Amino acid sequence: MYADEISKKIEAVKKEIHDTPYDKSSQFHHGVLKAKLAKFNDMLEQKVAMGGGGAGGGGYAIKHSGDASVVLVGLPSVGKSTLLNAITNAESKVGNYDFTTLGVVPGMMEYKGVRIQILDLPGIIEGAARGKGFGRKVLSVVRASNLVVLMTDYKRAEWLVKVKKELEDAGMRLNKRPPKIHVHKMAKGAIQIIDPYLSLPSEQILEIVKEMGFDNVVVQFGEKINSVDELIDGLSKSRTYIPLVEVVTKIDEQKNIKKIPGIVYMCAGQNIGVEEFKEAVWKGLGLVRVYLKRERVLPADKKEPLIMKKTDTLNQVLKRISSEMRDDVNRACIWGKNARFPGQEVSFKSLVFDEMEVWFGR
Repeated sequence: MYADEISKKIEAVKKEIHDTPYDKSSQFHHGVLKAKLAKFNDMLEQKVAMGGGGAGGGGYAIKHSGDASVVLVGLPSVGKSTLLNAITNAESKVGNYDFTTLGVVPGMMEYKGVRIQILDLPGIIEGAARGKGFGRKVLSVVRASNLVVLMTDYKRAEWLVKVKKELEDAGMRLNKRPPKIHVHKMAKGAIQIIDPYLSLPSEQILEIVKEMGFDNVVVQFGEKINSVDELIDGLSKSRTYIPLVEVVTKIDEQKNIKKIPGIVYMCAGQNIGVEEFKEAVWKGLGLVRVYLKRERVLPADKKEPLIMKKTDTLNQVLKRISSEMRDDVNRACIWGKNARFPGQEVSFKSLVFDEMEVWFGR
């Protein structure tokens, strides 16, 4: 099936969802339609990834570098280029008209010893999820990044909601984690549902699993699933879970702005909110710096920290150092704010934390 055919089927299912009144009697049917829509979206994303997206498909060829990659996404002319120039070594063209940035401009931001690649993307507009404007190209870069920054100016602050909807429609889940749903494929045995939490009616779960194209599988819930949408997200192959930072710019033009907690307000050209922005990106990425001690009694090497995720363990630190090192050591001692005392011996399953100092030995 060609991408254009899939797109037509997607629009047909969307129309049916729109035209079908939602009430208690139609809940089941709505759920099945949403599952069908997710299946076609998965198929379309696969076509686009393989280069069969047609006009407006495909993506930008981006060479990633640094410890993490962050994309600036927003409405045209909200100050992405100005911000990029303020925080990195990039030179992105700045203008006061729409679509100044016609390509992807990379820059490198250094913060707390971490090198973070910042990508200035073309302005995203309504309809991007359907390929309008630079739609699919922009979205392909967003999917491959570690964090997305959504930007608008104070005059169009309500557009943050619309931009988030575009990304949601494209299968991205912002500041969310994947539902704990495990799908185990089998050679035979039809579809089995294991839901100790009694999340949704079993008949509805079964029908949605079928509609999503699964057969001969065991679908096991690791937590209570509260909605059909959450179930579909857990089964879909095209969902991307990505941290989000929201930014409102050009606040120098408006003195009395009612600020919403969690949003960064800034004017990069006047260095207002720039440090707050950097800190928000740092927290959103969830990175930590781990310093290694070559000798237990000597200071750690703080010039070149290992950059890890806060969900990583010391076992994963060892793998980063050397895949063979785990067999050569049987002790780990740590220093830092989360150590109960300097040099505390801990399990290799212990989570890392920022500015942890660690010694591995026997």
